[in-house]
Amino acid sequence: MSATDPSLLGAPEAGPAVVVAGDAFVDLTSTTAADGGPAYAPHPGGSCLNVAVGLGRLGVLTGLLARVSDDGFGGLVRRHLTGSGVAGTFLLPSTDPTGLSVADVVDGVAGYRFYNEGTADRGLRPEHLAGLALPAGAALHVGSVALAYEPQAGTLTGLLRAEAGRRLISLDPNVRPSVIADRDRYLAQLDDWVALSDVVKVSDEDLAWLHPGEDVETVARRWLEAGPALVLVTSGAAGAWAATAAAEARVPTPRVVVADTVGAGDAFMSATLAFLWRTGRLDRAGAGSLDRADLEALLAYAARVAADTCTRAGAEPPRWDDGFVPEPPVS
Repeated sequence: MSATDPSLLGAPEAGPAVVVAGDAFVDLTSTTAADGGPAYAPHPGGSCLNVAVGLGRLGVLTGLLARVSDDGFGGLVRRHLTGSGVAGTFLLPSTDPTGLSVADVVDGVAGYRFYNEGTADRGLRPEHLAGLALPAGAALHVGSVALAYEPQAGTLTGLLRAEAGRRLISLDPNVRPSVIADRDRYLAQLDDWVALSDVVKVSDEDLAWLHPGEDVETVARRWLEAGPALVLVTSGAAGAWAATAAAEARVPTPRVVVADTVGAGDAFMSATLAFLWRTGRLDRAGAGSLDRADLEALLAYAARVAADTCTRAGAEPPRWDDGFVPEPPVS
């Protein structure tokens, strides 16, 4: 059976509520060995994998569309997905090696280096999606380094163009400047991705690199005019802000004891989509209909999920059965 066999993609009518398409690799995160020396611990990672895992743990039926290696690290990735309730329907087998990132954590904040030349997820090509039929009504999420490397970036851009207007499109650029070879080209592509999207989440650090010197809310409102129905901006410990064409809101970040911030933004993104799904708004009209009370409820939930993720090392978001279910908005 080949990676392009449509049977690998499953029956669309039985599919998940959200399909996340993009990066899936292993983070080697800095830690301390038993003897006190330096060490690196492997954790399944990649922004898109983290979003899928976060959704699965929050009780949303989710599938990850990515090529996953048959090597040992690929096995680690598959077990992590299965253990988090992510359907394997859209996983594509590969004999290419698993990509790696090295995450050096200093004072709880990770700096990343990527090693993914010739790796499984980066090698996603249009022919791998032959026969792909996403479930009717399912949202599609993309983002991060998956949109910075070819051929994966071109393949996902083609998928976005094909699916825009047919389902809710969610985007988190999760910018990694070290992997962007041509800034001007990336900025032009980002304008296209934003215009194709219905929900866009971005960090203030992303916006500082993308549009230096501009007020983040000004950029976010400009993006709203370009196409999205909902834009969210995270600002780490300073809180989060969101806006639709008709309303906006801001919430603080809950205070927690931080182990590290790895995966916090991805957890926020997962919680955003989970909120939209649980409140029956996982479509463009629903996302755009959020009023101020709705936005405050969404942001409070997403901030709580992201903050809880920071209490554990690595991208380990919480589970819905630990009490992480959205509270109804206060009118």
